[in-house]
Amino acid sequence: MTPADLLAAAREIQERPTAATAGVWPRAAALLARQALEAALDGLWEANSATTGLAQCTGRSQLACLPTYLDARTARQIAYVWAALSEACHYHAYELAPTAAELTGWFQAVEDLLAHLTHAEIG
Repeated sequence: MTPADLLAAAREIQERPTAATAGVWPRAAALLARQALEAALDGLWEANSATTGLAQCTGRSQLACLPTYLDARTARQIAYVWAALSEACHYHAYELAPTAAELTGWFQAVEDLLAHLTHAEIG
């Protein structure tokens, strides 16, 4: 699946929860959105032979490298959204799942970042 397909699936889960996804849809949607962002980062790294190996690194390692290859503002946005979605993916008995409004904001941020990463070139 492409990053856009993953993000569309996340929006679908959010907009049309079913009985089968009751109680788990917020975290499932957050996971799909995070996977979309990670897939876009993989595409960014693999587009250049000098950075191909970064796609095999952990998410945090990739985020640490981003300011070297992208502008600082975009790198911070990607790191923030990735961290927020990662936190939303994990179940803790003492925390509520993310709200639909939070998910909508993160989805929009991921969509904007996907557009930016599609046009980004690293040299």
